[in-house]
This record gives sequence, structure tokens and C-alpha cells, in this order.
Amino acid sequence: MADERKKSEDGITVKKEENFSEWYTQIISKSEFVDYTSVSGCLAFRPDGYFAWEMIQKSTNALLSDAGINNVYFPLLIPEKLLSKEKEHIKGFNPEVAWVTQTGNSKLDERLAIRPTSETIMYESYSKWIRSWRDLPMRYNQWNSVVRWEFKHPTPLLRSREFLWNEGHTAFATKEEAESERDTILNIYLSILNDYLALPGIIGKKTDSEKFAGAEASYSIEHMLPDGASIQGPDFHMDGQNFSKPFGIKFLNKEGKIDYVYQNTFAISTRELGVMLSVHGDNKGLIIPPKLARIQVVIIPIYNNDSKDPVIKSAKELSKRLSEKVRVFVDDNDAYSPGWKFHEWELKGVPIRIEIGERDIKADKVVVYRRDNSKKQDVKMADLTKEIESLLEEIHQNLYDRALKLLKSSIHEVHDYPELKKIITVTGGFAEAPWCGSFKCEEKVKNETKGKISNMPLHIQEKSKGKRCIVCGEEAKHMAYFAKSY
Repeated sequence: MADERKKSEDGITVKKEENFSEWYTQIISKSEFVDYTSVSGCLAFRPDGYFAWEMIQKSTNALLSDAGINNVYFPLLIPEKLLSKEKEHIKGFNPEVAWVTQTGNSKLDERLAIRPTSETIMYESYSKWIRSWRDLPMRYNQWNSVVRWEFKHPTPLLRSREFLWNEGHTAFATKEEAESERDTILNIYLSILNDYLALPGIIGKKTDSEKFAGAEASYSIEHMLPDGASIQGPDFHMDGQNFSKPFGIKFLNKEGKIDYVYQNTFAISTRELGVMLSVHGDNKGLIIPPKLARIQVVIIPIYNNDSKDPVIKSAKELSKRLSEKVRVFVDDNDAYSPGWKFHEWELKGVPIRIEIGERDIKADKVVVYRRDNSKKQDVKMADLTKEIESLLEEIHQNLYDRALKLLKSSIHEVHDYPELKKIITVTGGFAEAPWCGSFKCEEKVKNETKGKISNMPLHIQEKSKGKRCIVCGEEAKHMAYFAKSY
């Protein structure tokens, strides 16, 4: 009983709606999704966490492959001379680069950067591999980890110093070809968010001050977290010829002239796991969307000394039958009571729990519990497989619908500057407002609210016609979402 009392104390001790930051910190570690390490800002992914990332990676990779993008791999270490070739790029990343300066007792002749992103190391090779228009388009992707060290207070998954992601790096003969890739990639990412993580997002263009270092234009999918702060999700960057010229990535075009390629870059990262956990989780712990759950169904046998063997036998037979369609686990650990197990699997966010006891076996049914809405129902043994498959689909849709409701309720159309400031500093959420496009007005909002323009949503730009900038009153050129941000 002492162990059971100790375990029960490991549950969530704060409420999501009262202290989001502490709640989030507790759920990600107490659920055994990830764990802290002795390196600040760098996490250990436990089986449930890494399985979820592998599913994102696998599904994203399949869609990228279908789109004609091939996987490659490049080194972790980047010579300083390469990182310095593109001025805006190194200016944007220099504060956060971690450097290797020594091996053993020997100082290196040149510092080596631990990959913050791979443009510079990859494009040295692109300049050798691309010779003529016949080599184009070159559309490569790599899966790796990167390190960025500039910030003082990391937030696990949401803002980690080391994170996992994909890096897409593509090169085209013309600007039109490069630009046409944008919607393809953003729609791939949006489908992953919708179909696997049950997360909606806002597609929009980043401002010049918020775009990727070295890009001509950046586009993002923005999320809203339950604490009223926005966070950037997957992104796509049109780099134009900003990298091809300094790296000499040129080719002989169809007219027999030398030209520079046009390039794009894009990524989705393990940050999405943090968004998923924070949006879907509740005061019991995690709620994992079914497609990303390592265990989709947990079976809890309920028995006494006399019924133990037949109940466990039935549970395992049931598991064998269900395993043809879903990922299932039987928790027959004698160390803990059924009540403690209920609590533990709810904390871990397993989508469905099945309870089976002696009476259930005699009645040829089981009790099925849904993690997303805490509802129970009796299901006949004969109908169970079909019902479980249906419930998993319902759970995913319910999670998506709730997340969409949160997102929509977080968007506030504002009509004057004081109202904008109130949304950012007090209410939380996105403040939708017209903006003139000037850096001066953008900086004024940053300085006075600690917020920023998350992006300029593509679907509302027509609304800017005839509007005045929320900050200065001049003619508006864009509609923007202003918010506090991670």
C-alpha cells in the first residue's frame, strides 16, 4: 500500500486553467512522455513520446515522397566559413549557435558549428551537383536534430535547445516553379496536423522582421495554446536566390545561359508534440490522438483470488483478437489495484480503456471507457472490434473539433489600438487587425505589449481593403494576427 500511496502522489497537482505552465511541466514528465536530462533544454524522449514523433515522421515522409522529394543526410558539424557565407543567415543565427572548438587536447584550426539548420553545409554540395537545367528540380529532405542555444528559459518541446525535425531543401530553375511548391508543402503539413495530431492551424505570411534568416518570404501555420499565447508550427520559406548566389549554385539553362537556382526550405518539428499535449490534455493528464498513441487500447482485468486466472485469460484472448486492428496492451500487474491503473493510464492519455471482470465475462460484454470525454459504455464481445475502430475515429474527430473551437474562440476582431493592447496583454488570443506594413508600427506593438504579429493569415487579406492601420491610422496593406508568442 505504501507504493500505491507514493504513486498516487505522482498525479497532476495543479489545474490547467489555473496554472497552465506548471500543469504543462507536470503532465509531460509525470506521464512518462518525455523526461529532463542534465543538459538544460535537451530532452529524453521516452517510448510514448518517441513513438508519436516516429508516426509524424513516417506519415510526413510518405507525403513528401509522394510529392517527389527524396531523403538525404548531411553532417552535424558545419565549418564556420560555410556558416558565414550568407550575411543575413549568419546574422540571424549567430547568437544561438553552439560551437565545437577543441578535440581532445587539440584546438581546432576552424570552429565547427553544431547544426542550427543545414542550408550552408548542404548548399556547398548543391553547387557541385547542379550543373544544367537537366539536374533540376533538385528536391531533397533530411530528418535530423538541430541545436539552438540563444534563449534563457527553455520550455520542454515548445522551446527546446535541441529538437528533431525535417529539413526540406529544394532548388528550381525558375522563380515560378519554386513559388508553386508553397501550397503543396503547407497542405502536406496541414494534413499531418489535422489527420494525426487533431490540430487546426492558421496559414499566413510572416512579416519581414519575423521571417527566416536569409529568406525572401516565410509562411507559417500558427497555433493558439490554452494560455492565450500563439506558437509557430510548420513553416515554408521562399529563399529566392539569396543562397544560390553566395554559394555559387548555378546552372546552364535551356537557352544556354548561366543562371542561379531559386530555392525553398521547409520544416515540421517535435514542437508539434508540445502543442498537441497542451491543447488536448486535461487535469487528469495527457490525451493522445489515437493515430499517435503507442497503446491505443489498454485492457484492465478486474478479479479476486478465485477469478484471477480465468479473467486474465479472457483479457489476453481479447487482446489477441483486437491486436489485428489496434495497438493493445493488457495491464495484469498485481502490484497495483484497478483504481490506481485507471488513474495511471488516464495520466498517460491512452485513448480507450477496457474493463473486464468475472461478471462481464458471464454477460459476454466489457466496459469501454473513452479518455477524451470520460464516458463509459457496455459493449458486447461480438461487436467489440468494430466498435473500438469506430470509437477511435470518433475520439480523433472530437479532439479536432474541440481544438478548432479553442482556436476560433481565441480570434478577436479589434477596432482600436487600446483594444488590441488589451487582447494581447490581458485577454489572450489573436487580435485580428489591419496593419500598414511598417516596421515602426510593428515595433511599437512589440515594445508596448511584449506581443508581436504571429502572421498575416492568407484567408483574410481581402478584409484589409479600405481599412486603416490599427496603430498609426494610415492606409492598411495587410490583415494581421497580433498575439503574445512562445
